This record gives sequence, structure tokens and C-alpha cells, in this order.
Amino acid sequence: MSNDELIRLTARAAVAMLREGEVSPLELIDAAAERIEAVDGIVNAMPTLCLERARDQAIRLEAGMGLPIEPGPGWLAGLPVAIKELENVSGVRTTYASPIFKDNVPERSDLLVERLEENGGIPIGMSNTPEFGAGANTFNEVHGETRNPWNTALNAGGSSGGSAAALATGQVWLATGSDLGGSLRTPASFCSVVGFRPSPGRVARGPTELPFNPLPIHGPMARNVGDVALMLDAMAGWQVEDPISLPSPGTPFQSAADWREPPRRVAFSEDLGISPVDPEVRRLCREAARKLEAAGAVVEDACPDFDGVFEAFKVLRAADFATTMRPLYEQHKNLLKPDIIWNIERGFELSAEDVGRALLRQGKLFADMIEFFGEYDVLIAPAACTLPLPIEIRWPRELEGVRWDNYVEWLRIVSAITMSTCPVIALPAAFSADGRPVGIQMVAPPRADAALLSAAAAFEEIVGVAGLTPIDPRG
Repeated sequence: MSNDELIRLTARAAVAMLREGEVSPLELIDAAAERIEAVDGIVNAMPTLCLERARDQAIRLEAGMGLPIEPGPGWLAGLPVAIKELENVSGVRTTYASPIFKDNVPERSDLLVERLEENGGIPIGMSNTPEFGAGANTFNEVHGETRNPWNTALNAGGSSGGSAAALATGQVWLATGSDLGGSLRTPASFCSVVGFRPSPGRVARGPTELPFNPLPIHGPMARNVGDVALMLDAMAGWQVEDPISLPSPGTPFQSAADWREPPRRVAFSEDLGISPVDPEVRRLCREAARKLEAAGAVVEDACPDFDGVFEAFKVLRAADFATTMRPLYEQHKNLLKPDIIWNIERGFELSAEDVGRALLRQGKLFADMIEFFGEYDVLIAPAACTLPLPIEIRWPRELEGVRWDNYVEWLRIVSAITMSTCPVIALPAAFSADGRPVGIQMVAPPRADAALLSAAAAFEEIVGVAGLTPIDPRG
């Protein structure tokens, strides 16, 4: 099989071939390296590679070193993967996209990376991200801008923009992402791939200074739902260093995706009642949601009460920034981008009462979501309020007559879902008249990760726009 054919395989097909010995990890590393060489100069998704480390790991794997006695459903068997450059990979330059850490080489990998390697995943490089993941457009002073493969004059979204663009151009079969204010979902929507924000604890985080914080989440990204489920099986599981981590489920997530159980009662909202949304995005997402009616679903306009939720999110986000980034602010303020300085200083201004009110609003939202999902199986909304934007627009200043004065405001439609702690997946839904991708986010009840993957796989099959990648980048 040629390298061009290999990079076009789904992740599950590639893993099946690895397990059967029909292709070797080294062959897949070479295929990925060739593809990166061919296209990454255009999109800048994978600025740091660790191919020799990957080849050494592949040789050890093929020699039987580190093989599990009984490989489980998450066994990747030597599949190359991309790691978002907010996650440490031992011995590999990991900058967090910040000039402060431009020469950082960690000695230990993050828990997520360790778990993937235990399950036969082979990191081949770091995917680009904005500085410390702050922002929904991937650019930084260390590695530069990541461009959208569908139109390289546009941005790829963020903060997992490098992972999304690498997947969309066939550079890797699977990639890690993370999500606080939509960092998995926005780039998935902008690049027409799949990004899954699982329930808190489903994928262990850390080591981290705030291990009990349920808002920042690691999750899988891929070109289709089945591949996302495969990667989630490889990522999930209890780890002692993460106090909220959950055990692996008895039934693999891949099985849930294979069931393709369409939701019976679907709630749809164009804007969650809190955000302006581009008119074409509204129309295309509504049309995509309505396609579930062909599978027997009842689709209704409905939404929980999100009033005040985004304001509470901004408080908790700022408190997080002020708590964890104070040392960097005090020692390296001149090297931080203005948006991060603004967010840290916003946190310094908060009172205990501000934080308490935000936590109370989050608690009320969680109770409302439980009640809401007593009537509906899933909630569908746009995964981004705009179409992909020109690369030079760091964040939109105005939409539908609403003006924004900071880089967080336009992320209301994803940040509000973060506050619910419900699992949510971003899926390709349509393309605009000028060919820009549009995605939806599908939300399920708390801890219903498996049911969400099943419903998402059914949606993907019905809508029929998944699997259009990998593509050659388009000017």
C-alpha cells in the first residue's frame, strides 16, 4: 500500500492493519513524515517533530517490548499520533507556544501522553496552539500561524487548531486536544473534523496544580466519530494522580459509536439564547439538525436557561488564570501576549463574592441540565458563532450588531456548555456557499459519553459530510 493510501485510511482501519501485521508502525511513521513534509509548510500545523523518538518507540514495540498481555479496545498498536503543545512529551521540546518556554524540554510526559503510549500510541510531533491555549485562533510568537486547510487565507480556529489542521490534511490519524472555552469544538468546526469534550475525569489530567477543577478537559480529535471513540478508549481510565479520574467503562466507546443509535427527542437552539450567530451558520445548523427527523427523531426548538452562565464562566476562567499564572505575570509579563495579561489582571480584581456567585450559577445550570435531559436526549447548537475567519483577524470585534471588547466574548456558545460539565462533541454539519466548513455541537446528559458517541455516529451517517478529509490545502 502506498503512503498516499496509508494516510487516507481511517484510524480504526490503520490500527486493524497494525494488529494483523499488514503494516508496521515504522511504515506509518514514514507515511506521516512524508505527508507532513508535503503539506505542513502550507498550514503550519505540526511545527515540532520527534520522528527519531517515534522510530525508536516503534522498534521497541515491534520487538515486543511493552506489549500488554491482553491488548484492550484502546490498543493503538503503534499508530502515530499528534500531541497538542500544551501537553508535555518527555524529551521533546514543549513550549506551550510561549517565548517564556521556547527552550523547554520536559523530563516527564503528561498523564495523557503516558496513557496513550501505554496503549501503543506513538507521538510523532507537537501540534500548534495559541500561547498557553488562550484564544480561538492558533497563532503565537514561537511557531507562527496555523492556516485553515479548506482555505489557507483563513484561520484554523483554536486552541487545538494545529491538531485539527493536521487531521484535515492527512498528517496524522489521531490528535489530542483540550477544551476550556471551546478549544476542541471551534477548530473542529472550522476544519471539518470531529472534536470530543468528554465528561470531567474521563481522561486523566496532570500533573496539575488544580486537579479538582472540572472545566479544563483533554479529549480526542479525529476525522470521524468511530476514530474519536477509538482514541477515547486509548485515553480513558483512572489514574491515581488525578483525583476526579474515572475508571475505563466496561463496554468500549467504539462499541457505542458502532451502535449508531439516533436520538429520539432532539432540542435545537440557534444561539443558546446568549450569543449572536452568523445567519448562514444559523440556517445550516438548523437544516443539519432537521435531518435527524428522517431517522424518526422529534426535533424541537428548546434550550435550558443559560442567562448569566457566560458571565460566571468568565469569572471562573479569570480566577484560574490569576491563580496559576501569577508567577509568570510577575516574572515575565513583558513576554506574555496582551490577551493573557488582560485575563490575569481580570482575575486579580475578583472578590470571593464574585467567585461564589459564579459557582452558584454553575450549580444551578447543572440542576437545570439534568431536568432538561429528562425530556430530551441531546441538545444541538452551532459549534461556532461564525464561519472561519481571515487569518489576520485574531478574534471578531462585532457580529449581528453586537460589539465585543475582548477575545473571550465570541466564545459564549461553547463556553456556556463547558459550565454544564456535560459531554459534548463537535461534528461536521455543512459547508457555506463559499465552501467554509460549519459544525454543530451535540450535548448529552452528565456522564453519558457513550450515548453521545452513538447519537453522534448516527448524525454523522445521516448528514453525510464527514470523511471528506484528508485534503490538499487550498489557497
